[in-house]
Amino acid sequence: MIPFNRPFVTGRELTYIEEAIAGSRLSGNGPFTQRCQTWIQQRIDCRLALLTHSCTAGLEMAALLTGVGPGDEVIMPSFTFVSTANAFALRGATIVFVDIRPDTLNLDESRIEAAVTDRTRVIVPVHYAGVGCEMDEICRIAERHRLFVVEDAAQGLTATYRNRPLGSIGHASAISFHETKNVTAGEGGALIVNHGEWIDRAEILWEKGTNRTQFARGEIDKYSWIDLGSSYLPGEITAAFLWAQFEDADAITLRRLEIWRAYHSGLEPLETAGLLRRPIVPDACAHNAHMYYVLLPNADSRADVQARLRQQGVMASTHYVPLHSSRGGRQFGRPGGALGVTESVGERLVRLPIFTAMTDSEVADVVTAVIRATEGLI
Repeated sequence: MIPFNRPFVTGRELTYIEEAIAGSRLSGNGPFTQRCQTWIQQRIDCRLALLTHSCTAGLEMAALLTGVGPGDEVIMPSFTFVSTANAFALRGATIVFVDIRPDTLNLDESRIEAAVTDRTRVIVPVHYAGVGCEMDEICRIAERHRLFVVEDAAQGLTATYRNRPLGSIGHASAISFHETKNVTAGEGGALIVNHGEWIDRAEILWEKGTNRTQFARGEIDKYSWIDLGSSYLPGEITAAFLWAQFEDADAITLRRLEIWRAYHSGLEPLETAGLLRRPIVPDACAHNAHMYYVLLPNADSRADVQARLRQQGVMASTHYVPLHSSRGGRQFGRPGGALGVTESVGERLVRLPIFTAMTDSEVADVVTAVIRATEGLI
């Protein structure tokens, strides 16, 4: 059986974990945490990076920084993970779901302005599959209406939009190091802060609402509770594991791109025959091969293809159930216009296995399995 995902291990993770244990500092914000944060700041070219125990935590911190609350509205795609919405719904904001583009499956920038009201405070673009949203236009809309932009760059590490790292463009962003991501710590994430006015407060939110970070730097002689916050820091063992991954981040990206391109080439005849649609990556984007998906003709054909792939030993997966169609989406949000593309994609998308240690033979087997699984669809 070829699994959908197999977490990659560089081989140095245990060495760094042992180093962290020997250093007798296992709580958050230790040497490995600081090393990882410096790497992110340099790689993403941001003002501040703070490791968190999940991307969800990073998004929640970003929501706090925007100051949204009851009566405010936040625009985002419905085709995203629930954490994108939860982060703002937890503050009492109403989520306004806008449709996605049919090519990249990213937030459709041409539909955002029609969803803006006098209660809108934030736009949250989600860089689906590590392919950048049309950030120039999104930022222009935000500037016209004096809105904040928070990038959900959970899938975007090492990817760029017009040569700018994903996560570096909005006022803030969050990235993920979950087991399914290219670079992983099992669970983990980071808050990225680009808006200078948020830097000091971000550190306070991160340290449970205290100015402990300033105390650790020797800037004050004691720390105390001064704002909202929570325990967002990961422990040093998580950071030590992550550091080993960061050291191989470029090699990981290159290998995944090789796999992605092999899929793309191998499945081209099926797209030409009208049996499926392959991913589309605009010229402005350099993606990171986080995901390889195909769009089948309809929901029935997707179910058939998944079953046929499973019979051949290939585990393929669907993806998000559109949030606007869920009970939580109806309770905490509303549509910001028609969501036809979102609904169609939600029924037709299948993700193929892609992981760093995947062999060329496994990739070829998946391509063959998809060719066989799509026979007779039309």
